[in-house]
Amino acid sequence: MSQLSPENVQEYPRPPALEPVRLPLKVVFAGVVVADTTDGWRVLETHHAPTYYIPRADWREGALVSAGGGSVCEWKGRAAYWDVAAAGRAARRAAWSYPAPTPAFAAIRDHVAVYPGPMDACLVGGEQVSPQPGGFYGGWVTANLRGTVKGAPGTEFW
Repeated sequence: MSQLSPENVQEYPRPPALEPVRLPLKVVFAGVVVADTTDGWRVLETHHAPTYYIPRADWREGALVSAGGGSVCEWKGRAAYWDVAAAGRAARRAAWSYPAPTPAFAAIRDHVAVYPGPMDACLVGGEQVSPQPGGFYGGWVTANLRGTVKGAPGTEFW
């Protein structure tokens, strides 16, 4: 049973909102727990599944390897990318962070988000998530979400 209350992604704000998450967040890759926290944040944006950010301090040592390059989010600023590594495996550019986020998102400085698709599992409050459709967005889809989550063909430009 989900520990999360029902939410409709159409009711999430734009510009996005940032809120703390006190439920356990866990990331498993290559059979190894690479991140585990009860001190995360999530970004909520219209038609998106929430994107969860985990403090760098709560990632396993060596699990994040700089991948170079970057991109720009109109709300959060310039992103840096990370490979996720464990047990001799690597998921290329599977995580990202905002080293110098905009003032509205200052709380996610020193936090890292991860695409759930390449991971063995990403969990919110013990519930395993599904990746946001389409592969471009990094949202974590949980059973409590209602409405149409952006990312599938035909929804890219909403």
